[in-house]
Amino acid sequence: MKKHLALAFCLIAASLANAGAAAVAAETWPVRPVKLIVGFAPGGPTDLFARLIAQKLTEQTGKNFFIENVGGAGGNIGAGRAAQSPPDGYTLLVTGGNLTNNPYLYSSVPYDPLKDFDPVTVGAATPVVLAINPSVPAQTVKELVAVIRANPGKYSYASPGTGTPPQLVGALFQHSLNLDMVHVPFGGGGPAVEATVAGHTPISFGAMAPAVPLIKHGDLRALAVTGKTRSPTLPDIPTMAEAGFPDVDGATWTAVVAPAGTPRDIIAQLNRLIVADLAQPDVRDKLAAMAYVPIGNSPEQCTAFFKEEMAKWSKVIKDAGLKAE
Repeated sequence: MKKHLALAFCLIAASLANAGAAAVAAETWPVRPVKLIVGFAPGGPTDLFARLIAQKLTEQTGKNFFIENVGGAGGNIGAGRAAQSPPDGYTLLVTGGNLTNNPYLYSSVPYDPLKDFDPVTVGAATPVVLAINPSVPAQTVKELVAVIRANPGKYSYASPGTGTPPQLVGALFQHSLNLDMVHVPFGGGGPAVEATVAGHTPISFGAMAPAVPLIKHGDLRALAVTGKTRSPTLPDIPTMAEAGFPDVDGATWTAVVAPAGTPRDIIAQLNRLIVADLAQPDVRDKLAAMAYVPIGNSPEQCTAFFKEEMAKWSKVIKDAGLKAE
């Protein structure tokens, strides 16, 4: 009996010691540089968002927050490395829809989006824009649908790549309306919209940032943007809901997550810091230049958002038969 009591006291003491150590770690965090892994090459929207946030976190804490670009396999390599990192608050992952979509696109991924990460916040989001070459005889989305149906198999749409949020919105548009059109993936948002400007792929489901200058110059005709409200960047362009297609919705977003098991106090502190950053006028202006709208939700809301995205896009990916390797 005495041995059992002694063992119980030891376990309780160890538990209290671990809790105390975690509390001390959270109170003093960060005491050294913090790494933000980005699963893509420098210069893309996820990387630019990460650098903006890293700069602000460095200013707030006095410790260096730095970027490590780990590209490859649609973000899987970087996410896998982050998932295997110590959950001590010194390695974070800045990611996007690839985190929640890739498990359904690839035969295997080196992480579980819900089990291997503790969400911090969804940082920002930007709509997907449906645009066409001006030679396409359509002024509205309904007119475009009519043109495609009248010319089965003759129209194609460009996207930044298979499984990217713009492509998934395009697949949702195509399959929910039973349209006979061809998807042409490109290696990024810029090449995709350029192909539409050139008329090679007359329709584009694309990222806002590379499309907006071309739309304003008249090289592309924007028909609609996704989202519940119009984009401040293109205020005259209707939403897909206003255009008559409320179910065709989706966005490109960025989020910050930490390896599972990171102390909750550190997650909470990170959330507070990033949400404060997103409220700063200079940050909002820089995000607006990329056509991003700041979000800054709670870790719990971020988790719920991930689950909603997985439920929605896994069905679209399955119905469209999409695969990425």
